[in-house]
Amino acid sequence: MSAQPDHIPSRSTAPPMRTLAQLRAALADWGWPGDLRYFEAELNAVELDDLTRVREITQAYRHRVIMRYDEGAMTALARTTEDVEDELRRKLAEAGVQ
Repeated sequence: MSAQPDHIPSRSTAPPMRTLAQLRAALADWGWPGDLRYFEAELNAVELDDLTRVREITQAYRHRVIMRYDEGAMTALARTTEDVEDELRRKLAEAGVQ
């Protein structure tokens, strides 16, 4: 994983990711470990003429960076399985579903 930048942008502003170069930079600086390598491998595995697949790949990796800026998403990722199961059981019980 690369070193984090000295200046951390505000949580409300994700890094620019409008081009492949910007997305690569964002993944290198802010992605999860291995994201940039996996992104490159996925892109290399598809034909560049398959614009639908290229778009799906780039959107998925943009979303991964954006999640790092969403405190709610990071909190949800940190929840334990037991905590989620308990919440689901409670909500189902409140809804009268057995």
